Amino acid sequence: MTTATKKLTLEEYLAYNDGTDTKYELVDGELVEMPPESDKNNLISLYLLSIFLKFVPIKLIRHKDTEIVVTGNRTRVRLPDLMILTEELFAALGGGRATITQDMPSPALVVEVVSPGKVNEDRDYRYKRSEYAARGILEYWIIDPGKEQVTVLRLVDGFYEEAVFQGSHHIASATFPDLKLTTAQVLAAGEG
Repeated sequence: MTTATKKLTLEEYLAYNDGTDTKYELVDGELVEMPPESDKNNLISLYLLSIFLKFVPIKLIRHKDTEIVVTGNRTRVRLPDLMILTEELFAALGGGRATITQDMPSPALVVEVVSPGKVNEDRDYRYKRSEYAARGILEYWIIDPGKEQVTVLRLVDGFYEEAVFQGSHHIASATFPDLKLTTAQVLAAGEG
């Protein structure tokens, strides 16, 4: 849902405060309200956070609280479900606002858990795919409970190459080559 008609600049977005706890993404200058996640999606992203803790220190993991500036027709700011930072990006954030600006390094990995509906599917499969590729994010995972699959997109020469995993097949990750995780395990986490 778009909540403002005036096109905001990045600076105006970063200073915006409507006095509520509502989370927004900035899409081509417009504030887009992000509804609360389903419990299933939260459980999936928390489960992945617990898995990634075996590979990276907690300081490099961000869960639904760090935004990233990407480029569309105008500036866009996204709120991924989960991100794995590099040490360089962690240093660049420097303990300030949890916003990854365009002058900072890219995260090593971004994960989105798809919510039901065409608008949500388009956002995660189409728009974020091109935005994250343009931002130089080396690996982007799309967890889709509805399709019962995990799509791993790996950046090669500026474009994502995709691999789709279902059921008991192990998810192959260039970022985490020692990962032993199946799609079934990821989706089962959403069942509690």
